[in-house]
Amino acid sequence: MELKQSPLYQLCRNEGCRVVPFAGWEMPIQFSGLLKEHHAVRHEAGLFDISHMGVLRLEGSNPKAVLQKLVPSDLNRIGPGEACYTVLLNKEGGIIDDLIVYDLGANNEKKETLLIVINAACYSNDINWLQQHISPSNIHISDAKKDGVLLALQGPKSQEILENYCKESLGNLPHFGHRQIQLKGIKQADSYPLFIARTGYTGEDGFELLLTGEQGKILWQKLINEGIIPCGLGARDTLRLEAGMHLYGNDLDSTTTPFEAGLGWIVHLEMLEQFIGRDVLEKQAKEGLNQRLVSLKLQGRAIARKGHKAFFQDKLIGRITSGSWSPTLNEAIALAYVPTEYSKVGNELLIEIREKKYPAKIIKKPFYRKG
Repeated sequence: MELKQSPLYQLCRNEGCRVVPFAGWEMPIQFSGLLKEHHAVRHEAGLFDISHMGVLRLEGSNPKAVLQKLVPSDLNRIGPGEACYTVLLNKEGGIIDDLIVYDLGANNEKKETLLIVINAACYSNDINWLQQHISPSNIHISDAKKDGVLLALQGPKSQEILENYCKESLGNLPHFGHRQIQLKGIKQADSYPLFIARTGYTGEDGFELLLTGEQGKILWQKLINEGIIPCGLGARDTLRLEAGMHLYGNDLDSTTTPFEAGLGWIVHLEMLEQFIGRDVLEKQAKEGLNQRLVSLKLQGRAIARKGHKAFFQDKLIGRITSGSWSPTLNEAIALAYVPTEYSKVGNELLIEIREKKYPAKIIKKPFYRKG
């Protein structure tokens, strides 16, 4: 299978990035080094090419009502210019994918529009699931990104940097707020309006922008020329893990429910609307859980990785789903699913790494919180 390449692929190679296959794409894993990229985002700003992510447009008459049947979050809580994080569920309450839903409001033809950002590895499955459950409604599903670019500028200085290129202030754009903008020196495409959202996957303030391929190349090069550090998937993973954010395929999958994953805050059982998997979540809310995702800090310098076994005393109780050395905290951190009876904060576990067991303590997440 031939790997896809972002429109920014050659510009990334020009910056000396190392590339790896990821979810059907050839993606940069690092540029100047994971530690340098990680700290740039934590202290100043870093630039990511996230064009591998899927961006879908749902357009028609009341697309929220249709999508509401597939997600556990009350979509009526957001209005035009707002967004929410949620998940697609199967009949067992398992997570098909996690996504962000953006309410774009109504267009000139008075058609209401939602923009949905999904994971690259889940793109085909998500499309099939949506078409299966939305068809034959009057909602049209289309690829909103096409051959465009999705950029993420993340870090405490991201607003200051990006406003140098914007024709308006970004200070009044709230977290998870979004709108169309115009950028200085970059031609606006009528059929492809520039889209900016105050969202990200790093635990820092930041923005994500949807642009045409040519617009993306221009903005990328302008930011690189200004000295903004390009960042790869490696730093993106350590940043999101420190912030306690899930990675689909590791910490979330079709066998884990939102309650088990610590995402109960996105489940709104108080709403009257029915959605796929609701009966399972109602049962879990009433009867409790068999397992929970816990956050672990390991003693010493051993690093737990996905698949490593977790023990309580001599009893095997779970496996690591994500693990890394934390550049910000300077210690090893990890996530793991364990039976609920062992999931209490403060409990001591043992993680088997290369046939040796290392102590780990369950702590409250996130590992890192900005400020």
